Amino acid sequence: MFPAPFEYHRANSLEEALELLARFEGDAKLLAGGHSLIPTMKLRLNTPAHVIDIRNIPGFAEIRRSGDQLIIGGGTPHAAIEKSAEVQRSASALAHAAAVIGDPQVRNMGTIGGSLAHAEPAADYPAAVLAYDAQIVAVSAEGERTIPAGEFFVDLFTTALEEGEIIKEIRFPVDGDTVRSAYLKFPHPASRFAVVGCAVRLTMDGNTCTDARVAFTGVAATAFRDEGVEQDLIGKTLDDAAIKAAAQQAAENDELEFMEDHFASEAYRKHLAKVYAERAICTALGR
Repeated sequence: MFPAPFEYHRANSLEEALELLARFEGDAKLLAGGHSLIPTMKLRLNTPAHVIDIRNIPGFAEIRRSGDQLIIGGGTPHAAIEKSAEVQRSASALAHAAAVIGDPQVRNMGTIGGSLAHAEPAADYPAAVLAYDAQIVAVSAEGERTIPAGEFFVDLFTTALEEGEIIKEIRFPVDGDTVRSAYLKFPHPASRFAVVGCAVRLTMDGNTCTDARVAFTGVAATAFRDEGVEQDLIGKTLDDAAIKAAAQQAAENDELEFMEDHFASEAYRKHLAKVYAERAICTALGR
């Protein structure tokens, strides 16, 4: 199928992209990797009159370390995040997540900003972003604001981004010497999206866990932090029995709206959440 007619604009700077968004208010879409936008345009589920290409904005795909923060530009492709030595050192779980997105074609074209803005409930990045309690920096013609990861994912395909905003960059705390992190998922065999994905970030004092962040994707309508697992890890010596016991708390929140489809029932997703919580914790600890 072919999309409805539209006017193409190539932005050469973030300022130009924001000016175009403001000019065509409500009738323009941003094009980065295009993996979400182009299919919906071909199906005519999305019919913008203007498409603004932001793929080649200078500095928009930058990965850099600034003090105790790892800063990743919104236009950074998944493959660049996967292969970055700095990301592998500073945010292991994020590198793990990038490495298992789709296939090589998707990883070379898709971007972290586009993925987060789309808020696909089975995408890989949201769990990692939540486990790191990252900061999403959004910019518009009116200025810049920072959105904590815990406030960013609002509902199914819905985020805290406002009309006319672009994800400029995402800021992650750097894994220190005492931090262990990992991301694992059970992928759908066709789409490679996460049936269940789990990101963990543990702060350790020897074998004792002093802080824990555990987040899931693919389980519910939005990615979420699992406080039940976190609370059962903190203060414990993480031997095999303690890890297994904590993992059994996964996805036991009755307030969650669990996903269910022909491939995986709610009960199966809950089971996988426990399995992958245990595996992700063990992977983070190098076991």
